[in-house]
Amino acid sequence: MIAKLASQNAHKLEELRAALPGWELELLGAAEFPPEEGDTYYENARGKAEFGRSLAGPEAWTIGEDSGIELAALGGAPGMRSARWADDGVARALEELADVDDRRARYVCELVALAPAGEERRGTGILDGTIAEERRGSEGFGYDPIFIPDGEAQTVAELGNAWKREHSHRALAARALRSAFRT
Repeated sequence: MIAKLASQNAHKLEELRAALPGWELELLGAAEFPPEEGDTYYENARGKAEFGRSLAGPEAWTIGEDSGIELAALGGAPGMRSARWADDGVARALEELADVDDRRARYVCELVALAPAGEERRGTGILDGTIAEERRGSEGFGYDPIFIPDGEAQTVAELGNAWKREHSHRALAARALRSAFRT
């Protein structure tokens, strides 16, 4: 399948290429994307996919992606605003949770794929975990140096990119998307 990812994030493209084997996935050639104004990850992902439809070729599907980290002690913040929450979101998260016992968190990813004719498929991925006391590890990006997935003792940045390609919220959403194409 030929698909255009409505994003400028090369890290996300790399993860999705690994999670969607057999797909010809490329970044959408756009200088700017519309603002994320939806109330849900789905609405933002769908908006990106719809925007992508206006630029993608006649045979390509478009994929919109929205994701974030939700911190239980902060009522789910930063959530959909994760990328814009602070200049250094990791530092802010550590600061906000400095004297907090509840360090539960989850990564959420929503993928929406739109066909040239408008048909929609979607996949959601959620990875539960906790927030570490300090940055650890050198792989991954974003909040990976502080996110410890449930069942693990290391952060995603310590577990590494190979682990992330198989187990991240984005990998889980891609599996759900692939499943939606089979049904």
